[in-house]
Amino acid sequence: MASYAIGDIQGCFAPFQKLLRMIEFNPGKDSLWLTGDLVNRGPESLEVLRWVYSHQDCVQTVLGNHDLHLLAVAEGFGKVHASDTLLDVLHAADGKVLLDWLRCQPLMIAGDGYAMVHAGLLPEWTIDRALDLAEEVENELSGPGYREFLSRLYGNKPTRWSEELRGVERLRLIVNAMTRMRLVTRDGEMDLSFKGELADAPANLLPWFAVERRRSQGTPIICGHWSALGLFVTDEILAIDTGCLWGGSLTALRLEDRQLFSLECQAYQAIA
Repeated sequence: MASYAIGDIQGCFAPFQKLLRMIEFNPGKDSLWLTGDLVNRGPESLEVLRWVYSHQDCVQTVLGNHDLHLLAVAEGFGKVHASDTLLDVLHAADGKVLLDWLRCQPLMIAGDGYAMVHAGLLPEWTIDRALDLAEEVENELSGPGYREFLSRLYGNKPTRWSEELRGVERLRLIVNAMTRMRLVTRDGEMDLSFKGELADAPANLLPWFAVERRRSQGTPIICGHWSALGLFVTDEILAIDTGCLWGGSLTALRLEDRQLFSLECQAYQAIA
């Protein structure tokens, strides 16, 4: 009986299935933690969603920015980009069932000595506080007003957390931190523009997990999102988006002993 965390799949269904065979995943005994971004840019988003939906008794996933983008596009609020590969989901006979399930998935989970979020946590947040804030978003997405929330989801402001934030600005900041953030200033203000390798980051910015006195320290955090970072594993941070979509690899991490399993992937999209 084992638990495995797997990095961003992004519609790369065939490599995902090959990795499951590599680790000899047994749905009757084992469990999966998926870092989000199940869909988009890869060729088989629909197949990924169908597989995860049909195995939800042994799979936990958090929402990533591409998952939220799919939900917004499905409701007519998101702009479809040239690189998007979402039409198979939108046109599927079971598409509404899958989308209704997807929007009810958590933004963050914790258990078995780990926490998992797609992108990261702001330095002011403890694990417990972050779980509470994630729940605020989850309640909106799973509630009757989800369309209104999705219609106002997009935007880069605000960039700094305050307990005084209310309404959509509060919820948007939580979403942006947990699904889009990579770098912050030393006092915790988000920068959402940089997407490159850590060595090329502006000197005034640092990874969200490197801020001194980050209040979520003490619990190992599993995350994805930052494929240009590559595999980054320390006692406290387990970043496992290794860029399958771009011709990197798809990574699984066994939580019990932190053994890593890596599957080389062909590129479905070229790096701009």
